[in-house]
Amino acid sequence: MDLQTLGNIAQIVSALAVVAAIIFGLIQIRQFRLQRRDTVAVELVRSFLDSEFTRSFRLISALPSNASADELSASGPAMEDAAVAIGIRYKAMGLLVYRGVMPISLVAQLSGGVALDLWSKMRAWVFLMRKEQTREHLLEWFQWLAEQLEQRGRGDEPPAYRQYRTWRPPPE
Repeated sequence: MDLQTLGNIAQIVSALAVVAAIIFGLIQIRQFRLQRRDTVAVELVRSFLDSEFTRSFRLISALPSNASADELSASGPAMEDAAVAIGIRYKAMGLLVYRGVMPISLVAQLSGGVALDLWSKMRAWVFLMRKEQTREHLLEWFQWLAEQLEQRGRGDEPPAYRQYRTWRPPPE
């Protein structure tokens, strides 16, 4: 083999090494995104397990659907605090969905129906607070998330216990 042939082989090997490194890098980026999504899902579930969320959920759930702002406010400061606590959680979730950190399908399955129900109970109050406080952006991402879930038809889907009745875990 002459020097020219060895040089050509070295260039081919170098090019293959670069291509392999790029492919490896792309695979690592994909794995990182999947890991980030899974981490966000775990944190989302944790955020629903604390006592503040439970207390807030119980208070807001007691309101009728499409409650008026007066109905929420008349229930006292604890109810308004609960609305803020719920709103901030769903606001964060909405922003994470918008940014692509969390898929909306995951939010829909974990909390979609609950989000729509809570938004219906809080909507009039949020709109009044925006007007009274001249804060148009108050809980904007919660509203956005609820609208996205409504467009997906989340409220019309059968519950998981019916929809996935025949599901079986994959063999281990």
